[in-house]
Amino acid sequence: MNQVTIPEGYRMDAQKRLVAEVLIKPVDLARDQLVMELVGKAKAVQEELSRFKASAFGDIEAFVDLSVEQYGVKRGGKKGNVSLLSFDGRYMIKKAIQETIQFDERIEAARVLIDECLRDWTQGARPEVVTLVSNAFRTDTNGEIRTARVLALRRLDIPDERWQRAMKAIGEACQAVGSKSYIRLYERVGDSDQYEQISLDMAGV
Repeated sequence: MNQVTIPEGYRMDAQKRLVAEVLIKPVDLARDQLVMELVGKAKAVQEELSRFKASAFGDIEAFVDLSVEQYGVKRGGKKGNVSLLSFDGRYMIKKAIQETIQFDERIEAARVLIDECLRDWTQGARPEVVTLVSNAFRTDTNGEIRTARVLALRRLDIPDERWQRAMKAIGEACQAVGSKSYIRLYERVGDSDQYEQISLDMAGV
């Protein structure tokens, strides 16, 4: 982006217009100062969180490598979920891999077969089953099929041969298109066996 030089004594407003500071209301200047201060602090926190994330991933990977090497083996890759507990069991760290799943063109075969089943079952099928199946292929705001809803259909035990072929098509249409690693930290709730996540999200603290 081209850097615009702002003359001394002027501010640029949201419409990219130069405005003399003497013409700006004090409350608008005070608001601008508050926003800039808070954003500056937030960016500093964001950078610190980013450094923590990189350091934590590196430390966990190094520890897991060290731990398995005592058995004379080396890991072939970095994938896999790991849980680490403090000695007293008060804290737990979980490192996990979350895969992004999408459907290829074979999902259309499943949709056609399921539609055939619905047409035949509408009169006698349980309403909750019809609702579940009908909602499965509804798209989200981006026009994408919600994979979790479609995959949930595979838990239904329906012997119809067309349904079974549809479930096979769904399974074969699943494609892992990416993965994302994340770390979550937990603290034990009192003396129970329950753990509560230590929130690193500003909305959760």
